[in-house]
Amino acid sequence: MTNAKTALIIGASRGLGLGLVKRLTEQGWDVTATARDPQKAHELKAIDRVRIETLEMDDPQSLEALAHTLNDQVFDLLFVNAGIIGVPHQSAAKATAAELGELFLTNVTAPVRLAERFLGQIRKNTGVIAFMSSGLGSVTSPGAPEMALYKASKAALNSLTNTFFIQLPDDAPTVLSMNPGWVRTDMGGEGADLDVETSTSGMVEQVKAYAGKGGHHFINYKGETVPW
Repeated sequence: MTNAKTALIIGASRGLGLGLVKRLTEQGWDVTATARDPQKAHELKAIDRVRIETLEMDDPQSLEALAHTLNDQVFDLLFVNAGIIGVPHQSAAKATAAELGELFLTNVTAPVRLAERFLGQIRKNTGVIAFMSSGLGSVTSPGAPEMALYKASKAALNSLTNTFFIQLPDDAPTVLSMNPGWVRTDMGGEGADLDVETSTSGMVEQVKAYAGKGGHHFINYKGETVPW
């Protein structure tokens, strides 16, 4: 029987999710990671001590199947990483109902729905539930009009996460809305400031630092508070 910390990482086939799995396993955590298609998650499959499960986060049936598979597990960390940029034009005037529906379902509703479903399996008091937010989710940051709809989705995620948090019991896990920084991933692009290792190493350190503190915190990978 292992005494290792346990983590459930949602959306781990590439980028920041994959980086989180690597950092945690390097530190001896037992990690369960999800991917939409595990057969194509070659880098994830190459990591030792990782249990890989299938999840299409927007699909309630897929979520229920995952919850049934993992119903006997208790996790010290749930990190919900999945998200999309959505429509390339990022224009409210041009966006269709289908485009907006997919963007806000994937980036806002589905992450919180998942956290609600797994809440009972996150270790009380010392556990952490982390949502991958963005500095662009701060409404004090008026820039980046080219990312307007993505920004709105991350601000909405922060808001819905806050509502999720205030309904939790006193012995609930700490809740983090994490700004990973601008990272060189498929989403962030090659011109971004940070590599995946720097960002994910920082986020893992914040998870460990905030475990047991309680509350809901909007922070970056360095532990600096981000204004709502």
